Amino acid sequence: MQKNILLTGVGGQGTVLASKLLAAAALSKGYEVTSAETIGMAQKGGSVFSHLRVGEGLASPMIPKGGADLLLAFEPAEAVRMLGYLKPEGHLVVNSAPVQPVTAALSGIGYTGQEMLDYLRAHSPRLTIVDGRQAAAKLTPKALNVVMLGAALACGALDFLSREDMLAAIRSKVKPQYVAINEQALDHAAGQ
Repeated sequence: MQKNILLTGVGGQGTVLASKLLAAAALSKGYEVTSAETIGMAQKGGSVFSHLRVGEGLASPMIPKGGADLLLAFEPAEAVRMLGYLKPEGHLVVNSAPVQPVTAALSGIGYTGQEMLDYLRAHSPRLTIVDGRQAAAKLTPKALNVVMLGAALACGALDFLSREDMLAAIRSKVKPQYVAINEQALDHAAGQ
């Protein structure tokens, strides 16, 4: 078994923590895991992505173009930017709530993310769209990353992990005062 997962978003969305939770869950099941992160201008809302490879015989942490089994995108434009990494039969799980880039805000250009979602619908046959605004309203915006993990579990994109595996990773990697909200976030997307 080998799974290639690419997580992408912007600074502050919890992309790196989501990657660490997935890695912890996979390691606890005895899988080999390699990862590489690019956080760049994360403090300024810049692009953040993490390559996570799970399985045997992994020679490199980097996923080649067209090699990702799952693209977990926390922002629509970031999903479009990284779409070339997804296998034709790969899963794309994307948050529908856009994060307006500073350049768009300064220029007065409206960015709703809708055109990005339309593009993804046309180019991604295994697409799951998560309503990030609804999740934030019910829980907290800080739990979006775990809502996204729950959505990936629910659609079968993380078929090598169970809900219990993810809960164990949350309990081991998240500060105790945030465990309960993250458990709710995982179940929010799973429809429980």
